[in-house]
Amino acid sequence: MARSSDIPDAGGVAAAPRPDPIEGSPVYPLGSRVNELGHLEVGGCDVVELAREFGTPAYIYAEDDIRSRARAYLEAFRSRTDDFEVLYASKAAPITAVYRVCAEEGLSVDAASGGELHMALRAGFDPRRIYIHGNNKSEAELREAAEAGVGYLILDSFDEIARAEALLDHAQDVLIRITPGIEPSTHGYVQTGGLDSKFGFGLRDGLARRAIEMVRESEVLRLVGLHAHIGSQIFELEPYVQAIEALAELAESELSILNVGGGLGIAYTSEDEPPSIDDYVDVKVRGVARLFDPVPRILIEPGRSLVGNAGITAYSVGTVKEIPSVRTYVAVDGGMSDNLRPIIYGSRYEALVANRAAEPPDTPVTVAGMHCESGDILVRDALVAAPSVGDVLVTPATGAYGYAMANNYNAVPRPPVVFCRDGDARLVVRRETYDDLVARDADPE
Repeated sequence: MARSSDIPDAGGVAAAPRPDPIEGSPVYPLGSRVNELGHLEVGGCDVVELAREFGTPAYIYAEDDIRSRARAYLEAFRSRTDDFEVLYASKAAPITAVYRVCAEEGLSVDAASGGELHMALRAGFDPRRIYIHGNNKSEAELREAAEAGVGYLILDSFDEIARAEALLDHAQDVLIRITPGIEPSTHGYVQTGGLDSKFGFGLRDGLARRAIEMVRESEVLRLVGLHAHIGSQIFELEPYVQAIEALAELAESELSILNVGGGLGIAYTSEDEPPSIDDYVDVKVRGVARLFDPVPRILIEPGRSLVGNAGITAYSVGTVKEIPSVRTYVAVDGGMSDNLRPIIYGSRYEALVANRAAEPPDTPVTVAGMHCESGDILVRDALVAAPSVGDVLVTPATGAYGYAMANNYNAVPRPPVVFCRDGDARLVVRRETYDDLVARDADPE
């Protein structure tokens, strides 16, 4: 079948091919394109066909995109140092299939709850390559970690240090989380390294040094390193250097591990220009090498930058409501139940009519969710091909924190997760049903 761009015009002369608006986009999964039918293709799969097969809304991932980014992190380190570890910050997409891909690619994992620990183990992670995070780990979670034989605990408060020491009956390697007092240019809700933070021990007030002394006095807790994470969706590289410098102030004796966090931003729109994975790793490796002697093992914790651009969300258009001289609302069959980021952070996304992906985006619309909230808006002032009821509309760059924050507002079942690779699609998380919504009721019929 001829591509739509090769069809002759009315005069019998082939029109000049239009450039593919998707291929090479920093927003869509690697390898995405407009196929011969004029449809969006992800992981070799026609997204319109996926919508028919799996329904909408649906989270759709290009599996090879995740693998490619994992390998990019590993290669960036291998070209600079032999002693490193890349941890998948699994809160970005706590999906068993994603954990499994990361484990297969040789990554370690950052788990921030008992549930994430359970999923990491289920996916096949070696417990010794699991790092347990969280600012308020419960006794149950600490016991679960100990029983699983996890490699490391990242301790976050004096209460937690005391709790861990009381509960553990064997030696446990730990890192102390440091709050370096650095606030990068990102949304305030995802800044984690400032002085006024619920995470970690501050430098200015001396709490970090007290925590280090407390752990060193413990009979079961073995201090092996320090940890600092300053936030996420960060495009600047200089704050990472500042964080490493702050950690260096505490390195009075040899430490075997230095976890310098995650935070690398991604492109949510075509205008976004985040640093490359290679540049990001280079800054961290050079920063540690400059300030530490001997150089400890360097750890980083990418999450969003591993999975964010690997995923899209597909919807069906239910209504097109034009308010003359105001705006045109395109309502889809999802919204804040499958993507909370716009309503929480004011996050910006792009939109595309997947069944007419090659057509010029000449219609300004606002993509609205179907929930009973005026603020349930997915994309404001998007340009798309003129939409119609029944179209498949997609929002790219939803691979991180879409599924992770999904909820049942208005009793809407959560979407499925579909992995695509080499033209094959497989369901890795099924769609919730109405029966799932009542399965935990204490008083069944």
